[in-house]
Amino acid sequence: MIGVLTALDSPIVLAPMAGGPTTPELVAAVSGAGGFGFVAGGYLDAHGLGAAVAAVRERTARPFGVNLFLPGERCDAGVERYRARLVAAGFDPGEPVWDDDAYPDKLALLLADPVPVVSFTFGCPDPDAVARLHAVGSEVLTTVTNPDEARQAAEAGVDGLVVQGFEAGGHRGVFDNDPADPAGGPQYGLLALLRLVAAAVDLPLVAAGGIVDGAGVAAVLAAGAVAAQLGTAFLACPEAGTKPAHRAALAASDGAPTAMTRAFTGRPARAIRNTFLDVHTAAAPAAYPQVHHTTRPIRAHGDPATTNLWAGQAYPLARPLPAAELVATLLAEAREAASRAAAGVAR
Repeated sequence: MIGVLTALDSPIVLAPMAGGPTTPELVAAVSGAGGFGFVAGGYLDAHGLGAAVAAVRERTARPFGVNLFLPGERCDAGVERYRARLVAAGFDPGEPVWDDDAYPDKLALLLADPVPVVSFTFGCPDPDAVARLHAVGSEVLTTVTNPDEARQAAEAGVDGLVVQGFEAGGHRGVFDNDPADPAGGPQYGLLALLRLVAAAVDLPLVAAGGIVDGAGVAAVLAAGAVAAQLGTAFLACPEAGTKPAHRAALAASDGAPTAMTRAFTGRPARAIRNTFLDVHTAAAPAAYPQVHHTTRPIRAHGDPATTNLWAGQAYPLARPLPAAELVATLLAEAREAASRAAAGVAR
């Protein structure tokens, strides 16, 4: 199936970045430029998601998709201790509540008002949900981080996979948030993972993780992907809802390294290192979304030392271009890189 993503004018997919960076203007600009934008459904209720979908439709007639977070098993271990740690550090944290991110209501919305593609993160949609989305004409993707997850998703009947390497900024899309593993499971670099997943399942693959320029796009297409999904590259665009502290960190000349952490949400995610990440990562429990709700008031202040500066490993290559111009630039760079590679092979 997956006809939408294989028929793009430009094989550039805007990653869904929940929490503010993904705006209707950004989604519409990427889709309007021949790429494919995803509305970030995470953290929204059904009403908010419906409003975001409507806002994108007002701005473009081009196809776009919606991403949903799948609720996982509840784990409360270590949450109260972590909250007490933050209080002792002088913070005023929120309450560590658990919720399902309004997933049933948002799925019902997308069944009643379909979009061309629905993607899932943090797990594998059940076969019934996949079948129901197919019945209303939506193609289905899910994010995988290892070959075993890819096989499970294929068995559920999805149309394609977003293959996420450990280089990716923001949350890892791991199915199981293993509390015994700080990274949430085995870590694969994107190119290796693409080849391993391609050998494990016969599905179209969208590559994600550390892709910020056209040479990266060309590399993953050469490795078997049908498209490249970029998030960090679009954070600097004027259409993005990226907060000022986050923009400043992305543009900083010192290029601070990134690291994997559960300190902000309870799920492993890659961010630019700051004081909060360095001090609290080792103590953070694998309790999502309780940790997310606990640290939300802390992050809301926008202090660069205490907010989540999500970014992929190659973030210093990001450019503050308008989204449509960035899509065109990425495509031109990818073509140039592919030509160089072809010339090299022909020698």
